[in-house]
Amino acid sequence: MKILFAGIIGRYPFGGVTWCSLMYLLGLRELGHEVLYIEDTGECIYDADLNTINPDPTYGTKYLQEALSRFDLSDRWCFVNYDNTYHGRSRQSVQEFCADADLFINLSGGSWFWRDEYASIPRKVFIDSDPVFTQLAIAKGDDWYVNFFRTFDHLFTFGANIGTSRSDVPTGGFTWHKTWQPIVTELWHTSDPPSHDKFTTVMTWKNESFTDVDGNKDRQFIRFIDLPTQTESQFELAINGPRDLLIKHGWDVIDAMNVSRSLWDYRDFVRKSRAEFSIAKHAYVDRWSGWFSDRTECYLAAGRPAVVQDTGWSEHLHSGQGLIPFSTPEEAIDALEQVNQDYTLHSAQAIRIADEHFAARRVLSRLLDIACT
Repeated sequence: MKILFAGIIGRYPFGGVTWCSLMYLLGLRELGHEVLYIEDTGECIYDADLNTINPDPTYGTKYLQEALSRFDLSDRWCFVNYDNTYHGRSRQSVQEFCADADLFINLSGGSWFWRDEYASIPRKVFIDSDPVFTQLAIAKGDDWYVNFFRTFDHLFTFGANIGTSRSDVPTGGFTWHKTWQPIVTELWHTSDPPSHDKFTTVMTWKNESFTDVDGNKDRQFIRFIDLPTQTESQFELAINGPRDLLIKHGWDVIDAMNVSRSLWDYRDFVRKSRAEFSIAKHAYVDRWSGWFSDRTECYLAAGRPAVVQDTGWSEHLHSGQGLIPFSTPEEAIDALEQVNQDYTLHSAQAIRIADEHFAARRVLSRLLDIACT
């Protein structure tokens, strides 16, 4: 098939965000499909050099070109700036691709526009990587937002419990199909052991999106803030957040930007870690959404065990070895001790879980089966 794929790499030129879209592109190509990346959000890019939103898209487009060219995708992208200027592929080139394209995949609002060329593609799907927030926004009933989602043939979500009796997240009358972030596992596998002995993660303390929903990580993290004083395990947070507060409570803290400036910085940070320890957004936990992190999938694929807060995902994924859920500080401490007692076992199980649940060929084959019905 010919597939137009919309993502948000230019808008958010960070390692983790880039890997999310990139692994869709690579996974789809590996399955034999022809792909073109489009970004058409109507927003300006974030310029990491200037640490600000910039109407000049040069930083974002240069970042896109450098990231995709490493995988022979240098001529397979188009960024539409807020002022409707096209970068990479021209609009005519995009229109020609769309004229006989078979499928449009929109990840996380990589396009908020229904240009004629996108709307003409026979099959259209949206992938919601930020569940709960998306559904609560739909529930407000704003016509443009609801109608935007109505235009898709199928909606997918990383919230595995949404639409089931296990979660009270409103569906908005839509059917939400469960999916996971696809992982190109061979890009994460490594024979190198961890270079330091810390449980790590990359996180944002409080997100500026959906400010009317009090659902960020800060609310949950406070429950576990004294964990470093309650276990012999060591922690390192790559975070945008209250450094002084976290350091006071025993957490090692580094700037999230330092490990996110490129694909390779991000991957190196994950691979060098002993394991992941991570807290989820309050909304994911409180609404028992079943959300599971794309970042955690990368840790697992690298053979790094993960101790991560349960949002209901444990009802859908193998856990207990390599991947351990927790809901209380006591459960977290026990999970950390389990990993430390038999690290080799948990590392091997982490790889097995990644291959079984998140390998791109598996995830994307299931997604395409539904998308093409």
